[in-house]
Amino acid sequence: MKRIWAIAALALVTMACADTGRPLAVHEGGRSVRDADGALRSGWPGVYYEARFSGTSVNVGVETRRETVRVLIDGVERSRIARPFSGQLIIDELTPGEHLVRLERLTESQPGEIRFLGFFTAEGQALSPPPARAKRIEFIGDSHSVGYGNTSPTRDCDGARVHVTTDTQQAYGPLLAKRLDADYRVIAWSGFGVVRNYAGNMPGESLPSIYWRAVPGEAVPLANDGWKPQLIVIYLGTNDFSTPVKAGEAWADEAALRTAWRTRYAGFVRELAAKQPQARFVLIGGPSFDADTRAVAAALNGSMARPVVTVTTPAMELTGCNWHPSLKDQRSLADLLEGAIGRMPGLWD
Repeated sequence: MKRIWAIAALALVTMACADTGRPLAVHEGGRSVRDADGALRSGWPGVYYEARFSGTSVNVGVETRRETVRVLIDGVERSRIARPFSGQLIIDELTPGEHLVRLERLTESQPGEIRFLGFFTAEGQALSPPPARAKRIEFIGDSHSVGYGNTSPTRDCDGARVHVTTDTQQAYGPLLAKRLDADYRVIAWSGFGVVRNYAGNMPGESLPSIYWRAVPGEAVPLANDGWKPQLIVIYLGTNDFSTPVKAGEAWADEAALRTAWRTRYAGFVRELAAKQPQARFVLIGGPSFDADTRAVAAALNGSMARPVVTVTTPAMELTGCNWHPSLKDQRSLADLLEGAIGRMPGLWD
C-alpha cells in the first residue's frame, strides 16, 4: 500500500490511496444524506461522525473539496485536512486498547459539501458504535450560529480568510452541546434571515424556506430520519434588520418588515412544533430585534403547549471577521443559554 506521510501530533498519520480494512459502525451527528454508494454527504455545517474500535490504528475515509475537517482520537485532535482531499487518512501508532474516533466538519461553504466514506480498521477489532446521547439539541440560525470567522485575529477579512477562520465546532451551539453531553444539529446559513436576507439578497429564499432541505443547495426535501430533539434554539434576525430596506423590496418600510418578520417567525416555530411536538423552544434576541423576538414568544405562548423561552444576547466584542462574534463571544452566549435551559424543568425527561 502506498503511503504519503503527513504532519501528525502524538500519533502518526498517513494517507492511503484506496479503502482498506473493515468498516466500523458509525454514530452520525448533524444532518447528512446517504448517497447511492453508501457515503454520507453533508452540506449543513457542524456535522460529526463517531465510531469505536480496539487496536492501534484507524482509517478515516473522507472527500472534501475545500472544507476543513479534523479527526479526534479520544477527544484529542490528531489530524486536520484543509485542502481538497479524497481517500483515507490512516492514524496509527496509537496506544493499544479501545478508542473513540471522531470526524468533525469545521467550516461553512455554501456551495461546498463533504462526503464521509467511513471509518475502517485493518488490524484492530470493530466495536459497537457510541450510543446516541440522551440529550439532543438543534440550533437554527445564521452566521452567528455557524461561527463565521470566529477564530480570526482581525475584523478585516476577505472571503478566503472568512472561510479558513470559521470553526462551527467552536460556535455557541456545539460548545453548549458538548458541555451537556448532547447530540446536536446546526441548521444555519450565513446571510439568511427569517423573511429577508442580508442586504435584501436572494429575495424569496430565507432560512425557514431552506430549513426543510436535506442539503441546503438542493431542493430535495429532508426525509424523516428519526431525529427528535428535546430542545430547539433559534437565533435569527440579524440579517433581516442589519441593512435598510431598499426600493423595490417586498416591504414599504422597516415597520412593515418587522410586522412580516414577527408573523413569519411565529409561523416557522409552529411548523417546527408540529414536526417536533416533544421539543421546547428558546428564541435568542439580538440588539436590533430583541423586542420583536419577545413579541413572537408572547404570541406563541398563547397557543403552545409549553412556554417558549427568550434570551437576549450578552454584550459582545465582535472581533471576529467583519464584526462577527469572537470565540469569547461564542463562549458567553453558550454560558447564557446554559443558564436559561437550567431553569427549564423537565426539559430532558
